[in-house]
Amino acid sequence: MAHTVGRVLVTREELVQRVGELGQSLARDYPDQNPLLVCVLKGAIVFFADLIRAINAPLTTDFISVSSYGTAPASSGVVKITSDLSISIEDRDVILVEDIIDSGRTISYLTRNLHTRHPKSLRICALLDKVERREVEVDLDYVGFTIPNVFIIGYGMDYRGLYRNLPYLAALEAD
Repeated sequence: MAHTVGRVLVTREELVQRVGELGQSLARDYPDQNPLLVCVLKGAIVFFADLIRAINAPLTTDFISVSSYGTAPASSGVVKITSDLSISIEDRDVILVEDIIDSGRTISYLTRNLHTRHPKSLRICALLDKVERREVEVDLDYVGFTIPNVFIIGYGMDYRGLYRNLPYLAALEAD
């Protein structure tokens, strides 16, 4: 079955505006604290790059990679860290930056894992919240958009490695 770009759910202009607002909120909440922003790879990379440029305050960055999808369009339910942080988060204000919160399993696993490393604080900034799919309750501190239960592509999010470069968010459609 072939897949194509479907309807646009969030335009490029809407992304620029909302990411700017999130950056302003983070700068206001962490004016001189030098928080550590952790990008959850790979899907959040475009959002992360735009977000850190929108934060007019000192910050540090790091990356973590997890897998729960493989090549399937639905999560396998098994979450594993495939590439870990390169610096300690102990006694740091940490902001986990994620592309999409879907079932909640991945972010729940990550927050449990990171809490064992004793951060000063741990907050979640997600571009997208797909509330309809939630299986595990999670508290999100910063949310860009709430979206319907469709498979999202673009702005860093992919289907089998494709569509990450779209400058907007769209639904994946089956032909």
